[in-house]
Amino acid sequence: MIQGDKQFPSKLLEEAVNEFASLPGIGRKTAFRMVMHLLRSDSAAVKRFGEAVIRLREDVCYCRFCHGISDNPVCDICSDNRRDKTVICVVESVQDVMAVENTRQYNGLYHVLGGIISPVDGIGPSDLTINQLEERVKEGGISEIILALSTTMEGDTTNYYIYKRLNQYDITISTLARGVAIGDVLEYTDEITLGQSIINRRHFTLPGRV
Repeated sequence: MIQGDKQFPSKLLEEAVNEFASLPGIGRKTAFRMVMHLLRSDSAAVKRFGEAVIRLREDVCYCRFCHGISDNPVCDICSDNRRDKTVICVVESVQDVMAVENTRQYNGLYHVLGGIISPVDGIGPSDLTINQLEERVKEGGISEIILALSTTMEGDTTNYYIYKRLNQYDITISTLARGVAIGDVLEYTDEITLGQSIINRRHFTLPGRV
């Protein structure tokens, strides 16, 4: 009923399965099970589910400082006076903010790039929030930028680009210690390793320089 040319018994069922199957990592069999679960649930639960998705799309916003996801124009981290506002940790995504926060080894601010430079995927510097990062540095009050990107070729390329943009300013530019293995995606690095990599961060240098 969910493979090949077989037909669904309901057009509404088919449409719902198609929508769920359009989500990343969700195949049609899984989508079908999700839809059937909703059909078996009471109306109030399904209504809450639908309203949560609609509110997510319509009401969630991005922090005007760090560009992370927030319920308000300024996120809880950027508005927290207990945070060290002289240090900015540069990450690729909101998932990476969550990963770093879970280590409990960092108390500064963040800057979410929204991705990393990847010519193969058509993502260049102008597609990221690098200009906004430089503006934050220009405004003053920042003493250190921590480049906490995945240790992949694309992550390193982005590190080098940001370093060249910010090296003219009187700030320290550091990067995670290589406790995070080469090729690792930050989001999936265990908390202990990531925490130690933040504590033992080192000055960023271009290849070939000591």
